[in-house]
Amino acid sequence: MNGQTQGSFEERLAAIEKIAGELENGQLGLEASLQQYETGMKWLGELEKELNQARQRLTMIRKDQTGNMTEIPVRENERGVEPVTGDDLPF
Repeated sequence: MNGQTQGSFEERLAAIEKIAGELENGQLGLEASLQQYETGMKWLGELEKELNQARQRLTMIRKDQTGNMTEIPVRENERGVEPVTGDDLPF
C-alpha cells in the first residue's frame, strides 16, 4: 500500500497485520521500525473510525403498532443482528 490508505477494509487490515508481523520479526532497524509503527497506528485509527461509522449506520426498520415504519438501533452478536432494547441504550 506504499503509504497510501486505499483499498478495501480487509486489504487495509491485512496491510496493518503485515506491518505488525514485520515489527514482531525484529529484523527492521530502529528508524524503519518507528516509521512502520507510525504508519500502522495511523491506518489503524482510520480503520477504527470507519468501523465505528459502520456500526452507527446499523439500524433495523420495523413497523410499529400504528403501522408506521420506525428505525431502531441494532447490535451485532454471535446470533447475528438484533434490536437494542431500552436497557441497552446509552441514554
